[in-house]
Amino acid sequence: MAVALPPKPVWNQLIKSGCRVFVGGNASVPYALIQDLIDHSTGFSDIEMVHMLALGDTRWASEKHRQLFKVNTFFIGGEEVRRAVDEGRADYTPCFLSEMSGLFSDGTLPLDAALVNVSPPDEYGYCSLGASVDICMSAVRNADVVIAQINDMVPRTSGHSYIHISEITACIQSDQELVEVAPPPIDSITERIGQYVAMLVEDGSTLQFGIGKIPSATLKYLLHHKDLGIHSEMLTDSIIEVIESGAITNRKKTFHPGKLVTSFAIGTRRLYDYIDKNPHIEFYPSSYVNKPTNIAKNDTMVAINSALEVDLTGQVVADSLGHDFYSGIGGQVDFVSGASMSKGGKAIIALPSTAKGETVSRIKPCISEGAGVVTSRGNVQYVVTEYGVAALRGKSIRERALELIRVAHPKFRGQLLEEVRKNYWVPHYQEKYPTDIAELGAIQLQKLVIQGDTYYLRPLNPADERRLQEFFYSHTKETLRLRYNYDPKQMSREKSCNLVSVDQRTDAALCIVRQEGSRIMIHAVGRFYFNPADNSCEAAFVTRENQQGKGMAKLLLSRLIDIARARKMRRMLAYVRAENKAMIAIFENAGFKRLFSSDPSDVELELKLEEEA
Repeated sequence: MAVALPPKPVWNQLIKSGCRVFVGGNASVPYALIQDLIDHSTGFSDIEMVHMLALGDTRWASEKHRQLFKVNTFFIGGEEVRRAVDEGRADYTPCFLSEMSGLFSDGTLPLDAALVNVSPPDEYGYCSLGASVDICMSAVRNADVVIAQINDMVPRTSGHSYIHISEITACIQSDQELVEVAPPPIDSITERIGQYVAMLVEDGSTLQFGIGKIPSATLKYLLHHKDLGIHSEMLTDSIIEVIESGAITNRKKTFHPGKLVTSFAIGTRRLYDYIDKNPHIEFYPSSYVNKPTNIAKNDTMVAINSALEVDLTGQVVADSLGHDFYSGIGGQVDFVSGASMSKGGKAIIALPSTAKGETVSRIKPCISEGAGVVTSRGNVQYVVTEYGVAALRGKSIRERALELIRVAHPKFRGQLLEEVRKNYWVPHYQEKYPTDIAELGAIQLQKLVIQGDTYYLRPLNPADERRLQEFFYSHTKETLRLRYNYDPKQMSREKSCNLVSVDQRTDAALCIVRQEGSRIMIHAVGRFYFNPADNSCEAAFVTRENQQGKGMAKLLLSRLIDIARARKMRRMLAYVRAENKAMIAIFENAGFKRLFSSDPSDVELELKLEEEA
């Protein structure tokens, strides 16, 4: 049975000059409807157009319509809207995405009208808001009049995405494609960021991610994960491959199990067709999807968001470049808060370490003048760049600074440390900044599975000062005597700092750690000291007592030998107590030969690297 449609809009009967009009946004802007308003705008002026991100042709924000429309956007995007904000002709209103709907319902921003893009009504008279439920549903419920573009190109999405034809005051029929945004190409820097972020994602996690290169790169490295779920404000094309790979099942979700939950979609026609009538993907308003307490109902919730810059205390700038507003708060704070409250959750900020052709560091001593903090230093748990993962939760300002310097671009690390020494309490003995081991390759973190447990092998760095101190005090007297040839009583912070502040370009120091959230424990350390006099190095290692016998020392020694060979060193030496049979065996199994020693209590071993090579 055909459903009768509302009449065409007679604009001067529906709105008037000076009124506030909501415009459906993201990829589902009702362009034909807006053009119809423009075509019949004689006598109108000063209409406030309120919207979120609006993609495509945002003609209402152009200079030629400045007397007709005044833009008030919650998220800056689109060429005309950005220019209007920059020139002061448009306003940017910062607001958490979870709270935008409340501005309409509580009368803070009362709406005279809502312009939305909807699917044709079904046989029961229900139209779908399709790919943009977000704050559209609240606008429809709270506007005095609802004017719709009935569009056969709008997908019918499941969930809470439907409005009845009786709720629509007037409409036009116009089939227009939704704006298409293809997945961006992934460069090598983004690829490395994606690999590091994927390492933080455990099987069974529920994910949130936004648009851009980093989410796409991360999803690429999740194809072999198991039982992932999605509770995210938005979807992109990148999600389809991960669903089809079987990595996303949603079965382990503890909130809406079995269902992928979202609020809006931005992608290509492939994505819009994929969500059309798909019962496994449900769209809900942003006030529901982005509500932190709802997000936290998902165990192991992982929120992946980006930033424009991060300062050395962990403050995140995401909506402004200095005094210039660039985007919006969006849902970052909602999901960072929700993930932080989730059982086993992780809040991740991922960004490239530099901007403007590696001339500017995005890791900064302090935020740029005029820039605003979107996510506070108290909320962020992880910051990821192409140089690694900085774990900030529970860290002091000094520890945070050292962690963040470690993931900054190498050419800025020395400068950042100097700034820290000026502005934050960093002890006088903290003189060296972290360096990478080039021989480990672009990814300095290697995941290990040893007897069913997950560990990570990586370079030792200045941020490990306290962890190495804890490692030292975990040893028995016997371990200390065998390692140091005497019984040291103390490992001061200064001495620990000296041991972890390694110039990895000459010497090398590796560790194997167990990491659960921001809880990091060192289980084994291996290092060599370079001797330029004869192009040799001296190696040593120590393993936590309860981890001995698992092959950690063997693994560390193997990596150190590889590094020394790559640096074309002549030989590697080791000095071991004669009674330390286990350590001697590890060296000899690696090819070391005993040398004559005048002291029977010590064994000197040598590996001729050039001959082996």
